[in-house]
Amino acid sequence: MSQPKMGKVILAGAGCGDPELITVKAAKYLQQAEVVLTDRLVSKDILTTYVSSSAEIIYVGKQCRRGFSTPQKSINELIVQFALEGKLVVRLKGGDVSIFSNILDELEVIVANQIPYEIIPGVSAAMGAAAYAGIPLTARGYSTAVRFLTLYKSEVVTDDYWKELSNSDDTLVFYMSSETLDTVVENLVKNNIGEDKLLAVIEQATTPFQSVHQFNLYQYQQLAKGKLYASPTLVIIGKVVALHEKFAWLENTGSTGEYFKPVEDLQYEELIDQTLIKEK
Repeated sequence: MSQPKMGKVILAGAGCGDPELITVKAAKYLQQAEVVLTDRLVSKDILTTYVSSSAEIIYVGKQCRRGFSTPQKSINELIVQFALEGKLVVRLKGGDVSIFSNILDELEVIVANQIPYEIIPGVSAAMGAAAYAGIPLTARGYSTAVRFLTLYKSEVVTDDYWKELSNSDDTLVFYMSSETLDTVVENLVKNNIGEDKLLAVIEQATTPFQSVHQFNLYQYQQLAKGKLYASPTLVIIGKVVALHEKFAWLENTGSTGEYFKPVEDLQYEELIDQTLIKEK
C-alpha cells in the first residue's frame, strides 16, 4: 500500500499593509495554495486577489489586548494536519516572517513532522513604515545601524540596556510597543538621551489610514502621554526622524478607522462564510 503524499508548507511574509508590497514569489504560492492560514495584519486585498476561490482560508490572527487570539498550539496543529493530508499550505504572516513572529515555533513543529517547507521573506513593518514616512533608517551622517526592539511588557528591557540605548546613535525601532510608549520615553529621557534624537509614531503604516506623529522626546509626556494609537503602530527613535519633515512624500490623510479588522470580526466572518458554503 502506497504512503499518502506529504504536503508542503510555505512560510511567507505578506508585507506590511499596502497589498502591492507582497513579493511575486509569495503571490505565486498563494495562487497555488490549497489552504491559507493568515494573520490579522494581512490586507484583505491580497486574499481576494491572489488566493484561489477553491482554497480554504483560515484566520489565525493574534490581538492579545482585545482578548481574541488564536493559540500558537492551534496554529501548529493546523499546519501539521493539512500538510499530512497532502495539501500545499501557505502560512501567511504580516510584514516579514522572521521579525517578531512565532516562526520558530512553527519551524520546529514542521521539522519534527518531517514536512517539506520554504521560507519567503516580506517587507517588514520597519522597512515599510520608514519608507512611507520618508525616514531613511541608516541615513549617512545620522545613523549607521538599526535596532529592532519590542516592549510589549515593561520588564522586557533591563535598566542597563536602557542606558545603552539612550547613549547609542543607532536608530531604534520598537514593534508592538504603542501601549507601553510612555514607559519607552520615560526610560530614555531618564537616561539622558540626546536632544537631537526625535520620536516618530507611525500608525497603520503603508495603508490609507497612515498617520505619522513626530515629537521631541523631552516634550512627549506633556504633549501625548497616555495617547492611544491605532493598531498596528510602529515607533522610530533617533536622529533620522528629523528627516521626515523634509522627505515625507505621503501626507497624513486625517482619515479614521481600522485598515485591519479586529480578530473577533475576522473570526465571525469566517464562521459566516463556512455556513454559507455548507448551505450551497
